[in-house]
Amino acid sequence: MRAPLSIVIPTLNATATLPAVLAALFEGLEAGLVREVIISDGGSTDDIVALAAEIEAQFLSGPAGRGGQLRRGVAAAQGGWVLALHADTVLAPGWAAAVLGHLGQYPGRAACFRLAFRAEGLAPRLVAFWANIRTRMFALPYGDQGLLVPRALYDRAGGYPDIPLMEDVALVRRLDGRVMLLPVQAITGADRYLARGWLKQGAGNLWRLLRYLGGADPARLAERYPARSPADHPPNCSR
Repeated sequence: MRAPLSIVIPTLNATATLPAVLAALFEGLEAGLVREVIISDGGSTDDIVALAAEIEAQFLSGPAGRGGQLRRGVAAAQGGWVLALHADTVLAPGWAAAVLGHLGQYPGRAACFRLAFRAEGLAPRLVAFWANIRTRMFALPYGDQGLLVPRALYDRAGGYPDIPLMEDVALVRRLDGRVMLLPVQAITGADRYLARGWLKQGAGNLWRLLRYLGGADPARLAERYPARSPADHPPNCSR
């Protein structure tokens, strides 16, 4: 029986962070969980092609934009389950066992991981705490928590939309609250928070979310979304 899980990672000049992300995935390979890793690139100028070849990942290239890159990656996936994972999000040890348990107990429900940041201090812990509470109460995780979803449910929900911001929120809202929080951390980068300040970035994220839920155009919201660096994705992610 083939392994059930396809992992899709959108990238844009991400070779500085991607090796740690990929190293954590070997746990799933050893457990017989991971069928394939798909790197959906948005036109990188770094050594991403060589890195993908080194780990025998499937490599796709197309226009930049995380929503579109995820959509293309999932379209190429062969597994019955898909895990969408950001290129700076490292899954903590024990993730494979948690995913296998979820697949066995909840075959029709999506799930995500508990958010944590690669940063020290009270502020990152508070922001992560709020994100995890938001997920538990409203089934509204962001993409940096990873999204584990049955392919059939993903297809019924219409998949990731190719929009410049809030592609993760748009999809999970169509899953009808079927997103569970797994008891394992997804440890992600905090570049924007460190550059702009935890309060300013956190408040900005909340304001953008509220405006989007109120019907604002994602393209308009994206115009003022701060990039982490010149090599960052176009402003299309939620944190």
